[in-house]
Amino acid sequence: MPASRIALHPRLADDTHVLGRAPSGTLLLHRNALLPWLILVPDTEVLDLLALPPAILQQALDDCAQLDRYIRSRWGVERVNFAAIGNIVPQLHLHRVGRKVGDCCWPLPVWGHLTSAATYATGDLAAIRAEVAALWP
Repeated sequence: MPASRIALHPRLADDTHVLGRAPSGTLLLHRNALLPWLILVPDTEVLDLLALPPAILQQALDDCAQLDRYIRSRWGVERVNFAAIGNIVPQLHLHRVGRKVGDCCWPLPVWGHLTSAATYATGDLAAIRAEVAALWP
């Protein structure tokens, strides 16, 4: 898939690993490995999800559904939270966060409650990149 046409907001670039591409945009993995947290950054200058043109909105939602299935399968989570907030990072980006009872923030939202951190091992990061790439051959 082609490279992103849109530059990542500096905060997104600092807080994530780039995984690759989905049909609608760039796929990121939050650097904190305590929770499975993927982020889709659609290739658009539009700032709000529901302001996207219908075809782009549908593709982004289809990509998020694919990520949902992947997160559930890989990490065995009970829920996958979805958020498109944009208060701190105005660039449209769609969070997919795997959650399960007893995780480090449960039952609170991750924002403001993720007070510890873990890093991905190089091998784990490479495996996740390969698995995500296989979602959109």
